[in-house]
Amino acid sequence: MLTMNTTEGQDIKKIGIMGGTFDPIHIGHLIIGEAVRDEYDLDEVIYMPVGDPPHKPSDKIAHSGHRYEMVAMAIEDNRYFKVSDMEIRRRGKTYTVDTLNELHTIYGEKVKFYFIIGGDTLFEVKGWRKAADIFNRCAFIVYNRWGCTDDKLEDERRYLEETYDANILFAHGPLIDISSTYIRRAIRAGRTVKYLVPDHVLYYIGKNGIYK
Repeated sequence: MLTMNTTEGQDIKKIGIMGGTFDPIHIGHLIIGEAVRDEYDLDEVIYMPVGDPPHKPSDKIAHSGHRYEMVAMAIEDNRYFKVSDMEIRRRGKTYTVDTLNELHTIYGEKVKFYFIIGGDTLFEVKGWRKAADIFNRCAFIVYNRWGCTDDKLEDERRYLEETYDANILFAHGPLIDISSTYIRRAIRAGRTVKYLVPDHVLYYIGKNGIYK
């Protein structure tokens, strides 16, 4: 659970937000978080597992308690990384605009939020609930993925900036071609996923029979 009190005279704190199902979290999520934190000098990165995502049936993903614990284990050795159960605790469908409103209530005005997304997601944001409010409440840092050309991303950034006065930034780092879908299928098939997820997360998955 996140708690923070701000006081007058403090510098603006820069916080990255990484949302997702994290079903399970894998090394790609960790590499992206660290690369973005380093490039944009973020004070911390909050990993935020979703509870009931509007785009996925809740019975198709692992229990939120398991996903939260796996994230907590995966990030425990990085002092800049935090985990939040904010979206897990929220009843009903989870929307980004509600999360940002809650974060601003908790942190006050002395914080600037940066929502970290993949290049493919940038093309979806304008269709999110209350997109204009989202762009007003945070900046976006886009970490490119396979299949997204720079020209298309630049065109989309220009459109969002002109239409919503959005603040869109690009991050640079290795492209991580790992997916949680692949990991789940490999586990069900009895194939190895060693080095794709942290060892203690892999142990937790096996101990609790997740994805079997």
